[in-house]
Amino acid sequence: MTKKRALGKGLSALLESASTDITTSNNTLQGSQTVGSISSISIDKIEANPFNPRTNFEEDALKELASSIKEHGIIQPLTVRKLGRDKFQLISGERRYRASQLAGLTEVPCYIRIAKDSTMLEMALVENIQREDLNAIEVGLSYQRLIDECNFTQEKLGEKLGKSRSNITNYLRLLKLPAKVQIGVREGLISMGHARALVSAGDEKTQEELFTTVLTDNLSVRELEDLIKGNKTTGKTSNTASKTATSTQAYPLSNNVVDFKVSLAKKLNTKIDIKANKKGAGKIVISFKSQSDLEKIIASLK
Repeated sequence: MTKKRALGKGLSALLESASTDITTSNNTLQGSQTVGSISSISIDKIEANPFNPRTNFEEDALKELASSIKEHGIIQPLTVRKLGRDKFQLISGERRYRASQLAGLTEVPCYIRIAKDSTMLEMALVENIQREDLNAIEVGLSYQRLIDECNFTQEKLGEKLGKSRSNITNYLRLLKLPAKVQIGVREGLISMGHARALVSAGDEKTQEELFTTVLTDNLSVRELEDLIKGNKTTGKTSNTASKTATSTQAYPLSNNVVDFKVSLAKKLNTKIDIKANKKGAGKIVISFKSQSDLEKIIASLK
């Protein structure tokens, strides 16, 4: 049996073809702008894609991309659709679009498409899922939008993306977590592995308590899973879950200190660890991966 080709994996060919997803028989636009070809378009005639699931763009990464674009130009063209009146809207390539603005470009190379909104949404979401480093919550939201707005079943979505049904389900289940935990995933405070474990941890209160414990005690995914398993085995309720969880640390941090830890981790965009002994003395550990990271942290603390 021939295996179906996943849409996401062949998306480049899809976007470059003038014969796909075109809703008009007229493939020629004004001047040299031809549907399916690569054309230079004034950047002030392009607007952002409202369907893009990515809402956060790291400033430093955009500046680095802008510097690369200044030196080498745009290697991979943007993909846009024609709106009318010499206006275009991004289908994919918003990072390159934003970086081009920072680089001071007046024109950018683009593939021109004419797509319906539903087709455009599908193309944008699939493009981002396959190519962008989305966090787990953004991936889950993208999956949910494809199901809700493009009328996909989980099975059909899996076929389109070349993903298993369990992969789709795992990401969708994360959207059932409390808002506090979802924010933690989006901001990189916990991993997807932690989040998946918390999904099956119990009610919302227990999930939030264990989320706080992961941050306070710097629990690994395995330690969290063992803790949840122990709670279920002994029949612990949500009222005692926090006590059981914090038993992994002899001197647990106060709520104020935990809030400070979370706030500092967000500000510095790195992992923070705080330990204290019975006398109240301890240490704050700020992690960094490179000299560049360290310099950024120092600048943020000045």
